[in-house]
Amino acid sequence: QVQLVESGGGLVQAGGSLRLSCAASGRTGSSYAIGWFRQAPGKEREFVAAVSWSGGVTYFADSVKGRFTISRDNAKNTVYLQMNSLEPEDTAVYYCAAALVAGSEKERYDYWGQGTQVTVSS
Repeated sequence: QVQLVESGGGLVQAGGSLRLSCAASGRTGSSYAIGWFRQAPGKEREFVAAVSWSGGVTYFADSVKGRFTISRDNAKNTVYLQMNSLEPEDTAVYYCAAALVAGSEKERYDYWGQGTQVTVSS
């Protein structure tokens, strides 16, 4: 079992930045790829970004390319999602999830955190 806890959400004005953290614990948490997803009210949960277990491979949704970056510190079992130039459309609950191999499909992720709210005001 892998436990995931997100933090760093909050309220920010458009154009601002936030950094989300995903802390992993449990069985070999640092051996898993980590993905970030988000879900806005009334919408499906969508892929945002993912990073391989080594940190060497990253994936981004087109809507966040050039604005978001993803990184990990395996010594701390933590993955970070740096979000810059935030837009009101980025408002959602953000979830991190763990999988054996990184990718954009929700179905490949076996473990999920509880989510953290990000609200971007215009």
